Amino acid sequence: MVHVGPLVGQNDNEEDYSEIMQWLSKKNQFSTVFISFGSENYLSKMQIEEMAQGLELCDANFIWVVRFPVGAAIGIKEALPEGFLERVKDRGMIVQGWAPQATILAHPSTGGFLSHCGWSSILESIYYGVPVIAMPLKYDQPINARLLIEAGVGVEVLNDENGQFKKEDVAKAINNVVVEKKTGEGMRSRAKELSKKMKDEEELAINETSEQLFQLCVKYKQKQ
Repeated sequence: MVHVGPLVGQNDNEEDYSEIMQWLSKKNQFSTVFISFGSENYLSKMQIEEMAQGLELCDANFIWVVRFPVGAAIGIKEALPEGFLERVKDRGMIVQGWAPQATILAHPSTGGFLSHCGWSSILESIYYGVPVIAMPLKYDQPINARLLIEAGVGVEVLNDENGQFKKEDVAKAINNVVVEKKTGEGMRSRAKELSKKMKDEEELAINETSEQLFQLCVKYKQKQ
C-alpha cells in the first residue's frame, strides 16, 4: 500500500457549463457565494424556504445548487417561496442537481462557500483558497466545521434550540464572509495561506509517491 494523500477535484471543462460560468464571470471579484450541500444531503422544504429568505436578506450574489431525493414529487418552483426567482434574478442563480464545484470555487468571482462541510468539499474549498460558511448536517461534518473555524477560514451559521437555522443567521454569516471587507479579507488571506501550503505539500507527496512506486517496480522486476 502506497499513501498518496488527499485527492482534490480539478477544474471541470467550462464549456460544459458555459451558462453558469458566463454568469459568474460577470460578477465582481469575491462577490459571490457558492451554496451546495453535497450529493447525499437534502434540505427539507421548510429549510429551503428559510435558506431562500436568508439569501434575499444578504447582499451577496449567489449560485445555489438545489437537490431533491430521487423520486421526490416536488420541483424548484414548488420548493422556493413565491416570487423568489424573479426577485433575485439579477444576483442569484439556481442550479438543480449538479454544478461544477471545483471550477466555481477556483473562479475569482467566488468569495465564499456555504457548505455542509463534507471532507471532500472542505479540501476543495481550502485548495482553491475560499473561506467556508459552515452548515454541518451529520456525521463528521460538525467536527470539520469546527476545524475550519479554529483555523480562521470559516464561520458557522447558528442553529436554534431545535437545531434549525434561521434566515437572519444565514444572511449574517454570508455577509461576514463575502460582503464585510474586514472579516472577509482576513479569512480569504488565511485561506490562501493554507491553499499554498496544501499545494506545496501536494507536490512533495506526488514526488515521494512516484519514487516509492518506482522502487516497487524495480524490486518486483529484480524478482523476475
